[in-house]
Amino acid sequence: MAAAAAAALQTNIRPVKVPATFRAVSKQSPFRVRCAVASPGNKRYNITLLPGDGIGPEVVSIAKNVLRQAGSFEGVEFSFQEMPIGGAALDLVGVPLPEETISAAKESDAVLLGAIGGYKWDNNEKHLRPEKGLLQLRAALKVFANLRPATVLSQLVDASTLKREVAEGVDLMVVRELTGGIYFGEPRGIKTNENGEEVGFNTEVYAAHEIDRIARVAFETARKRRGKLCSVDKANVLEASILWRKRVTALASEYPDVELSHMYVDNAAMQLVRDPKQFDTIVTNNIFGDILSDEASMITGSIGMLPSASLSDSGPGLFEPIHGSAPDIAGQDKANPLATILSAAMLLKYGLGEEKAAKRIEDAVLVALNNGFRTGDIYSAGTKLVGCKEMGEEVLKSVDSQVPASV
Repeated sequence: MAAAAAAALQTNIRPVKVPATFRAVSKQSPFRVRCAVASPGNKRYNITLLPGDGIGPEVVSIAKNVLRQAGSFEGVEFSFQEMPIGGAALDLVGVPLPEETISAAKESDAVLLGAIGGYKWDNNEKHLRPEKGLLQLRAALKVFANLRPATVLSQLVDASTLKREVAEGVDLMVVRELTGGIYFGEPRGIKTNENGEEVGFNTEVYAAHEIDRIARVAFETARKRRGKLCSVDKANVLEASILWRKRVTALASEYPDVELSHMYVDNAAMQLVRDPKQFDTIVTNNIFGDILSDEASMITGSIGMLPSASLSDSGPGLFEPIHGSAPDIAGQDKANPLATILSAAMLLKYGLGEEKAAKRIEDAVLVALNNGFRTGDIYSAGTKLVGCKEMGEEVLKSVDSQVPASV
C-alpha cells in the first residue's frame, strides 16, 4: 500500500526547476569545527537537509554543525545538500514537494527535516498546503515505521505538567505505522448524498503485510530496550484493529524474550498520564500513533525536546523533530534546537549505524543541560535562559566531552 500511496500522491506534483541556490549548501559554519584528516578510511555520507518553514532553517543549521562536529571525532564525513519543501517550496516553485527534492532525498544516505507549515499558507487548497509535501515525502521514501522516544530527563523533570513522582523515570518509545491506515486509505473524499447533504468520509484499512512489518520493527525495538511491547488498537469496535491484534499476536511467538500486551487506545491515552512508567515500547497504527506520541511528548515537559526517526525496508530514513514550525517565534532566536540535534543523533544511530557519533551528541545535550542552559520552553528558576544559537554553541562545546553524562 505504501508504494500505491506514493504513486497516488505524486500525481499532484509537476516537474519544476529548482534555482541553483537550493541545489547545495556550502555555507561556512560559524563555529570552529575540528575535522578529522580526510583519508580513504573515513566514512562518507550524503545528507539531504530540508530546513522547511518557520524555525526549521534555524534548528537545522545548528544540527548540521553538530553532525559535522560529532562525525569529525569518529572518522565520519558528511556532504550536505539543502533542498526546499513545504511553504518554502510553494513560494519558490509553486508545489510543496518539487521533484528535485524527491530525487535528492532518495539518492542520499539520510534526510534531516526541520519543520513544515505556517499561517501564510493556511488557506491554500489542500494539494497546495505545506503539510502535503511531508505526506508526499514519506510516501516517496516509503518510510513506514516512525520511532518517537519520550524520555523525562532528570534535569527537566520539573518542566513536566505531571507530578514529579509520576513523570520521573519515564522512558518510552512509540512505534507508529506511518504510510497506511486512515491517512492514506481509499475511498476518501467529500460528496453530496441523496438528501443534498455534504458527507465527508475516510477509510481505515490495513493489509496483513503492513501490520507484520511494523510489528517486527516494534518487537526488535522492544528487544533492544526493556523487553516489553504494548500493542494499542480499538479491536472492540474496528475490524482493522481486529486484524491488527491478530497479526501482532501471531508474531509474538518469534520473540519469546519480549513480553507482549494489548490495550485499547482510549485506555492507553488515560494510562499515559496516569502511570506512564508502565510503558516501554508502544506499537500502534497511524492515527492512534499520531495522537499518543504527541501526548507522550508533553510528559517530558516540552515538545521542543523530542526527536523522531522514520524508517523504510531499504533506502534513506527521514529524521525530524516532532515540534511544528512555530511561526510566531521564527527568526527571533527563541527556538529550542535540541529536538533537531537529537534527531541528528537518531539519524546517526538508526539511519547510518554510527552509534559512537550518536552517543557523542546525546551526551553533549545532557552536558549542556547539566550546565544549566535552557531555552524559553524549558526554562525554570535557577537556570540560564539562552537563545537558539547559544544553546547550539553549548552543545558544540560539549560534543568532544568524553565524560559520561548522567541522565
